Amino acid sequence: MEAIAAKHLLHRNRSTQWFGTDHTMNIYRGCCHGCLYCDSRSNCYQVGDFDQIRIKRDALRILRDDLARKVRPAFICTGSMSDPYNPFEKELELTRHALELIDAYNCGVAVATKSGLITRDVDVLASIQSHSPLICKVTVTTADDGLAAKLEPCAPPPSVRLAALGKLSGAGLFAGVLLMPVLPFLEDSDESVLAVVEGAAQSGARFVYPCFGVTMRQGQREYFLDGLERAFPGQGLKERYLRRFGDRYQCACPRAKELWAVFTAACRARGILYDMRSIVQAATLGYGDRQLTFFD
Repeated sequence: MEAIAAKHLLHRNRSTQWFGTDHTMNIYRGCCHGCLYCDSRSNCYQVGDFDQIRIKRDALRILRDDLARKVRPAFICTGSMSDPYNPFEKELELTRHALELIDAYNCGVAVATKSGLITRDVDVLASIQSHSPLICKVTVTTADDGLAAKLEPCAPPPSVRLAALGKLSGAGLFAGVLLMPVLPFLEDSDESVLAVVEGAAQSGARFVYPCFGVTMRQGQREYFLDGLERAFPGQGLKERYLRRFGDRYQCACPRAKELWAVFTAACRARGILYDMRSIVQAATLGYGDRQLTFFD
C-alpha cells in the first residue's frame, strides 16, 4: 500500500454545524467501496485514482502531536472523505489506534462508516463516550441489499450495517443512521425511506439524519451517471438525471417535500431524532461547558 506525506491529521472545521464537530481527521486517502454517488470523487478534492486506498505516512505520530497542541479537547469528525473502516483497517488498525489517542487526550469523536468493522472498537468508543461526546453514524441509503449492491458494489450490505448498528446501540453508544444520499428515481419512494427508518428503529438507532437528493459536480457527475447506465441498463437514468438537473450541484428529489413529511412522521412515531440540533444536543448532554462551543 502506498504511503503519502501529511503535515497534519487534524484540520479545523469552518463551523460546527456538521454534528457539532470542530475538527476533521482522515487517516486514509481514497476508498474502495465503489459507491457510484460518492462526492469525494469530485475534481475539487484532487484525489487521483480514488478507488486506491493510501495511508498517511507516520499518521499516528502526527495525530499525537496535533492532539497535544490543542488548548481544549477537540470534537473530531472522521469518515467524511474516506471510510475509516476500509478492509485494510482490519489488519492495520490505524483507525483503532487513532481512537485510542483521541481517548487518551480526552477528545470526542463522530465516526461515519459503511462497515461493520466499527463494532471491533466498541471498547475504545465506550471509553471516549465516558468523558466526551461520541456519535457513531452508519450510512444506509437503502434497506434493499440487492439495490445497494448496484449502487455501493464493494461496500458491506445494508443488512450487515444495521446489524452493526444494533451492536453499537446495544453497547450503550450514541449511534444512528446517515440516510444519505437518497437517490432520485431509485431510492425516493415512501416505501424505501420507511424501510430504512424501520430498520434503524429495530437496531436501536437514536437518530436518522437524511438528505433527500444527491450532489453532482465535475468528476463525480460523470462517474455517477455512467455508473447508473452500467448498473441499470436500458432504463435511461442518465438522460433523466440530465434533463431534470443539468449541471446543478445540489439535486433534490422531486418528491423531497412529501418524503420529508412521511419520514419525520415515522421518526416521531418511533422516538427517533432527525434534525441536526436535536441530535447534537442529545449527544453532548452531560458534557458540561463543551456544549457551549457547538453551533458557533
